[in-house]
Amino acid sequence: MLALLCPGQGAQTDGFLHQLPQHRAVRDTLEEASQVLGVDVLSLDTPDALRSTVAVQLGLTIAGVAVARALADEQLAPEVSAGLSVGAYAAAVSCGAVQFADALKMVRRRAELMEAAYPSGYGLAAISGLTEYQLETLAARHADEQRQRVYIGNVNAPRQIVMAGANDALDAFIVRALATGARKANRLAVSVPSHCELLAQATDELAAYASEVPFHAPHSTYIGNRGGRPLYTADAIRDDLATNMRYTVRWFDALTAMQEMGARVLIEAPPGQVLTDIARENFPDATALAASIFSFDRLVATARRRLATD
Repeated sequence: MLALLCPGQGAQTDGFLHQLPQHRAVRDTLEEASQVLGVDVLSLDTPDALRSTVAVQLGLTIAGVAVARALADEQLAPEVSAGLSVGAYAAAVSCGAVQFADALKMVRRRAELMEAAYPSGYGLAAISGLTEYQLETLAARHADEQRQRVYIGNVNAPRQIVMAGANDALDAFIVRALATGARKANRLAVSVPSHCELLAQATDELAAYASEVPFHAPHSTYIGNRGGRPLYTADAIRDDLATNMRYTVRWFDALTAMQEMGARVLIEAPPGQVLTDIARENFPDATALAASIFSFDRLVATARRRLATD
């Protein structure tokens, strides 16, 4: 079984849309996105543009959908789709739960709300080597002693967790985590405090917007962010997309669900290979392939070969 993994904000790199495969489906997707948004979307991946949460989130959505469509064009339509944070929108398009144009407009609204709520001074930090329980305990102690709140944003793996909060709180928490035994702790290229209660109001506004967006029952499996489990109805997927910026992303649970369902070949949409590395480390029996490090022809050939021998 083939699964598609779509990365979230922080994976972006300069020029990543220009580095997508030279494939008809990719060109068509870029053209469609440009028409929907009223801009040349190849302008969204410059260093200046990538300072904008809106440009980053739109670019990631476009990249995920473009590669999913190119794979489907080669008879490699994913049977399971999941995305981390904003990556969930490309996953929802891939499984047929929402039209691409509607997803783009909803992502633009999402990013605008996030950026307006916290235009500066906030972000994310990745902590490796400590468990969720250890970090919850540290965060509570940090709040008591320093009067600074930080929040668990993503549980990417049992000991690979992303924290959200204000810049000064995150910087101080990194020092505390390293002193407590974290193997690694660093800030991410994200300028908003994603996946925590700081975005409660923005979530309410996005949910109101999403109520008018047409959603459909998926034709293949969609794995949600909040629960890390399959979602089968239009309303459940709409709610997952509309609210995931407020709640912890259970990415490791999503990967586990894919394995339980029989997904043995995982393809990560561009850019980067963070999700591929997590899958390889925690599920060595699965074949995880990062599309951004293969030529498209080689990616297709490798996926077909692995699926045939599964």
